[in-house]
Amino acid sequence: MVRAPEGLPVLLLCFAAVLLAAVLVSALAHRTILSTAALFLVAGFLLGEDTGGVLHLRADSPIVAQLAELALFAVLFTDGMRVGWADLRSAWRLPGRALGWGLPLTLLVTAVLAHYVAGLDWPEALLVGAILAPTDPVFAAALVGNDKVPARLRHLLNVESGVNDGLALPFVVVLLAVAAGSDDLHLWELGTELAVGLLIGVLVPLLAIALERTRWFAASTAYAPLNGMAIGLLVLALGKATHGNLFLAAFAAGITVATFGPRQRAAFEHFGENVAELLKLAALLVFGALISVEFLGEISWTGWVFAVLAIVVARPVALWISFLRSGLGLREQAAAMWFGPKGFASVVYGLLVLESGIAAGDEVFHLVALTIVISILAHSSTDVVIARAFDDAREAPAWHGVLHRIHRARRSVAPPSRRADRPAAASRSTPAERPGTEDGSGADPARTGQE
Repeated sequence: MVRAPEGLPVLLLCFAAVLLAAVLVSALAHRTILSTAALFLVAGFLLGEDTGGVLHLRADSPIVAQLAELALFAVLFTDGMRVGWADLRSAWRLPGRALGWGLPLTLLVTAVLAHYVAGLDWPEALLVGAILAPTDPVFAAALVGNDKVPARLRHLLNVESGVNDGLALPFVVVLLAVAAGSDDLHLWELGTELAVGLLIGVLVPLLAIALERTRWFAASTAYAPLNGMAIGLLVLALGKATHGNLFLAAFAAGITVATFGPRQRAAFEHFGENVAELLKLAALLVFGALISVEFLGEISWTGWVFAVLAIVVARPVALWISFLRSGLGLREQAAAMWFGPKGFASVVYGLLVLESGIAAGDEVFHLVALTIVISILAHSSTDVVIARAFDDAREAPAWHGVLHRIHRARRSVAPPSRRADRPAAASRSTPAERPGTEDGSGADPARTGQE
């Protein structure tokens, strides 16, 4: 009889109980700042070994890294399916700015903060910058998945977060080698990993889609959603076997399916999002179990200041510079600057630092983990609020419409002489009376000029 790994039944029980609680409050969470992501993170914190003593997990536990890696892979694969190659080619300018300028600038600003605020040496400070530079759309789901948010903003955040995870990995590995004092930076191996990951992500879906289109094969309605699952598992397995970049492979595979297999994409979409959501929530529960009062107490006050500044300063400054003269509206730019949540890529890269055994590895992981926790709580609790700011019905405050109706009512009972003096004023309308506009032009400027 095969025995389950020690602690797995308890973890499964805890996950099932928290999942049920999340389902029961999910309707409320969609309407308020209550976040299911934060719920699993807090539940993990309360159940962790150093807090509640229920989940006995450590940062070096194999399941921690495996779940974080699987969750990130699934999220990138499903996110890639929202973006086809035609979309990338026709609307690459803004994501290109965010990746070409925003990513390295975020890394540098974060490194400066880590050096001067947290007191790390420059190699470790640059390493922290590389770990925290990637963004994760999981914790801004209400923004990325809201149709009322301008499409170019959703496209920008989705493409940026999907690509920057893989692009940040070479910086992490190189800087990790520098921090360890190694003379061999393994640049050739890094380039090979990226190229292999990209090839796997493109060729596997193309082959699977081509096979299904032949006259010898056809997927039944019941099994059609599993086609995307099979493609994802093949990409994951081949990436593991060949040491290709899993995250770049996942995003490339999703894009390839969206481009060449719209039918496969449609069949897998809902099922795939549910699988990715389950893996994400499980990884959050496990990550939360690593955090405790003792863990947080080991971080100095300068580390707390750094974690806050890394969120509210580093990305906003980097994207403000990146989007100068870009034509992006102020409201969209502000949303993009704020929504740079740190997620599973940073968790995976932080665990790599612990495994490396460098002298400052524990301090680096503490700073990274604290920043991720603050980011999850802040970004997953504000996505609904920011998304509502793009709701046309909410663009004009409610009190503005009430005052305008009162003003019109008073003018309708005014003496004829007074109404005659201003015949055109009574017929004049305001932007508040024209749904979907901000300036009375009949079109929302934030939605025009879409790329």
